[in-house]
Order: sequence, then structure tokens, then C-alpha cells
Amino acid sequence: MSSFENQNRLKKTKKNAIFLITGFSVLLTYSCRNQVESGILPQKDALTVVVTDSGLGGLSIMAEAAARLKELRMYREVNLVFANALFSNESGYNSLPDRESKIRVFDRALAGMAAFARPDFILVGCNTLSVLTEDVPFVRASETPVIGIVDSGVEMIARALADNPTASVILFGTETTIAEGTHREKLLGRGIAADRIIPQACPELAAYIENDWRSEDTALLVEACVDEALGKLANPKTPVVAALVCTHYGYALDRWTQAFASRGADLKAVLNPNRAMLDAIFPSASKSRFAETKINARVMSMVEIAEGKRSSLSEWLERVSPEVAAALRGYELKIDLFDRQDFVP
Repeated sequence: MSSFENQNRLKKTKKNAIFLITGFSVLLTYSCRNQVESGILPQKDALTVVVTDSGLGGLSIMAEAAARLKELRMYREVNLVFANALFSNESGYNSLPDRESKIRVFDRALAGMAAFARPDFILVGCNTLSVLTEDVPFVRASETPVIGIVDSGVEMIARALADNPTASVILFGTETTIAEGTHREKLLGRGIAADRIIPQACPELAAYIENDWRSEDTALLVEACVDEALGKLANPKTPVVAALVCTHYGYALDRWTQAFASRGADLKAVLNPNRAMLDAIFPSASKSRFAETKINARVMSMVEIAEGKRSSLSEWLERVSPEVAAALRGYELKIDLFDRQDFVP
């Protein structure tokens, strides 16, 4: 073999080796970043999880996670940190001028939370923020897995529609969630016909539920959303599945069922994706490794959480996780949780 051929062969061998190493590195990185999503949790004694939301709806997810981890006994100790991603009590994500502004705010919020808590992973217990997650620079660059709620919700909706082939689904969500259209696009991608999907934005409902999920004002807003959505049905007798694609809405679950019942709707199911999100991460078949699990819960926010909100929501949370309810009542005001410079209106 000539010297020229040897050099070419050597170059080709090096090139293949680099390709294999690079490919393996990419695969390894992908595997690590998605280990939680595939149900493979870190094998260690203590676990730290950050749950975030653009308000306080995600506390219901953190409470469910606390209760589930306590029962599963997969870890000796679990540190659960709820980090409120809201940057101002006068303005929320839905009021920001464009998608880029929302992404910029959420990027800084995630960076601040990760730097503070050093979590094993971050749960985005918020549809408004989850529909933005794929385009957030922190999510793309960080080795800390960030898991949104949208895919588990879509999976739940798709199963319900398969079980009820003549039904339509009404997607109840915030303005941002509905305007993004992520749930709709993912359902279309699963072969669900467009005329079976009814998006319904419910402005201000999350705020009313947060203030008092039991109030008559909350009930009236739920009823108004249901009325508007049912009016979009081509046939009023069409069976419906109601999907609550806002984590706040689950606090007022009874209000939704009552609203549909009082209107004589053929309601097949009210879907709350909050638990579905945790089913994918903490499967019930997970093996117990310890005699018990100690739950440490913290709630922190850079904006004040009014006493009325704390009282109302902690009463609901108490039934699921006393630890999370207590953490909300004694929340930590941390004004430097993340940098809010230049995006507060």
C-alpha cells in the first residue's frame, strides 16, 4: 500500500473515531438530560426538586409529589422547593408584550432558581410557561433537566379521546397557553381531527382561583368559560371532554363539574394533567429503598404572597401534603430570586 493510501486510510480512521466519540457524547448527554423523563431517577440518598409556576398553581403538583415520594420511599430525604416565577404582582406573563419577552423573563427565572437550589431537575408546573420551554436558552444549555407539563397533558387527552371516539375536547387555559396552540398542534400530530379540538381561553380565572378557589366570583367565571366553550360546539349534544390545561384550574375541580352538569352537557371526563405529569416521573411501581422518606418543603417568591391567598390555598394543600401547606403559610420572600431588570413594564 502506498504512502498516500496509508495517509488517506489514517485520516478516514481518525474521522470515524471522532464521529463515534462525538456521537457517543451526544447520546450520553441526551440520556442524562432525559433520564427523569424516561422514569430513571437518580440513585442517591437525597433528591432535590424545584417546582415552578407563573403563580401558585404548581403548588398542587409539589404537594402531590411530596405525598407520592413519601409513600414510595425511594429516597431517604427529599428537598422540594417551590420557586414562584412571577416577577411582579402588577403584571404577569400573559400581560407581557410578546413571546420573546416571556421567554427572556422565564430564562432568567430558571437560571436564578437553579443557581439557588442546585436541583436534580426542575418541574415546570405551569402550562403558560411549559409552552415556551423548548425555546428558553437555559433549557437548551443547562445540564439540569427541565420538564414541562404539556406532553403528559396531551397524552392524557389523547387517551380520553380514544376512549370516547365521538367526543370533542375543550382545552381550558390561559391566554398564552391557548394562543400558543401547543396542545392543539400536538393533538393534531397524533391524528386527532381538528374539529374535535375546541380551545377556550379563560382570562383572569387563574388569578380568581388563586385568591379564593371557593368563591362565587370564581364559580361565575368558570361558568362563563364553560358557556362560551359549549357555544362553539357544532352540535350541542356532542359529548365533551374538559381538559384543564392550567394548573390553577384543578383547585376548583368541583366548580367545573357543577358548571357542566347544570347545563346538561354530555360530559365524559374532566381531565387534570397535574397528576399525569407525576405519573411519568414517579411511577407507582418504583421500588422502595428506605424505611421512610423525610420531606423538606420550601416556598419562595420574589413578590409578596398575600395572606388571603396563603390561607385559601394552604387549606386545599393540607389535604394532600401538610409539609407543603406549612411551607406556603411560612413562605420566604426572596426579592433577589432572579434578575427582573429591564422587563418589568
